[in-house]
Amino acid sequence: MKVQLILWLLVFSIAVAKAADPAKVPEPTNAAEAAAKKAAEDAATDAQYQALVATLPPDQQAWERVLQQNLGNGFYLPIHKRSRVKGQSTCWDFVQDDPALPRVLLIGDSVSGGYTLAARKALAGKANVHKAPENCGPTANGLKKLDIWLASAPPPGVAEGSPAASHWDVIHFNFGIHDRNTVPADYEQRLDQLATRLQATGARIIWASTTPIPTDPAKNQTAESIVERNAIAAGVMQKHGIPIDDLFTFITPHLATAQNPNDVHFNGPGYQMLGQQVAASIEALLPKK
Repeated sequence: MKVQLILWLLVFSIAVAKAADPAKVPEPTNAAEAAAKKAAEDAATDAQYQALVATLPPDQQAWERVLQQNLGNGFYLPIHKRSRVKGQSTCWDFVQDDPALPRVLLIGDSVSGGYTLAARKALAGKANVHKAPENCGPTANGLKKLDIWLASAPPPGVAEGSPAASHWDVIHFNFGIHDRNTVPADYEQRLDQLATRLQATGARIIWASTTPIPTDPAKNQTAESIVERNAIAAGVMQKHGIPIDDLFTFITPHLATAQNPNDVHFNGPGYQMLGQQVAASIEALLPKK
């Protein structure tokens, strides 16, 4: 109880000090003070975010509710809130559909999120490009959440929850990095189910091969695991007649300059390259006007 009281008083004092003179807020000297400072900052950001959302039109408020329900409180939702408060653009920006253009949905993990803005820009005036409202993770999560993602951004004038809310012209999808330790047979079975369900939407489907990852024993990951899963995925896509956007082969020659050191993620230029490639693969399948 005493510890909680001390933390509460510290949060309160920091907030008061910031209001009086932000330049004179003392830096934390220990873990408890650092935690209290972060809690105060998060609370202030959340208050700003809630105030901002309250000013949005109904369709944009609905989209924010979808993100709140799916991004998770621990990591991505706080990042989204900070970005919204700062006016920074992210893969989860609300997309105001142009009814005259086809609708595209990108399904994938954080790498997908990284190239979404570049793909969206490259397809401006050609397609409405949406991102599924979370880091989609492994195939197991895909089977659980796919229906939510498909209906997460209804077309203009379409009610949430109606069958028409899941209308997409092209769906570009990937699962792989988060499945690097999934039993291969399970990965194949789940991917087969996902491909079947996606094709049932009537959209044109594109599979994106998983981009390379470095071997890192500390993270229980190997570069070979992605090669193996890409081979499994290629077989599944051949079975379903789904074209492949081979991002693995496309980006491999550029890893030294495009991928962050010892990381599965990419730098700005790397995501620009991937976004351009994704946009080209999607544009080839867009319905003709």
